[in-house]
Amino acid sequence: MSFVVTGLSPEPFAPLFDLDEADLAARGGRRVVADSKPGFPCRITLEDAEPGETLLLLNHEHQEANSPYRACHAIYVRQGATAAARVTDAMPPALKTRLLAIRAFDDAGMMIDAEIVEGAEAQPLVERFLANPRAAYLHAHNARRGCYAARIDRA
Repeated sequence: MSFVVTGLSPEPFAPLFDLDEADLAARGGRRVVADSKPGFPCRITLEDAEPGETLLLLNHEHQEANSPYRACHAIYVRQGATAAARVTDAMPPALKTRLLAIRAFDDAGMMIDAEIVEGAEAQPLVERFLANPRAAYLHAHNARRGCYAARIDRA
């Protein structure tokens, strides 16, 4: 089954880079500079930032469904990211190297399945979850820290 992994749109985050530290902190965010790679996975580009790049660490509502599974968690977004990644039939670099929690949701935003898998081995699991006609979309999270990683849909 063909699938697409999509990063977040950069538009909502771009103005946040213009905030000073106090205004950013008032929104629960922090400006950080990557000091290692891997370690700072951008949720727009779905790649790890290079050391020295500036990112924002923010709380983001990734599961907006009006269900018990409505959720938000921490994400990194890289300054200068201008386009959401769209990767077809493969796991993007920032997901491929991490232990992932893949969660399947139905049209009502109810979780119908979930598994933990190494990112490099996630493709068969993604295909199996999307083969379920009840699955409307998948979310990938970093299994260790719980951070939202990306959305996965049928291509």
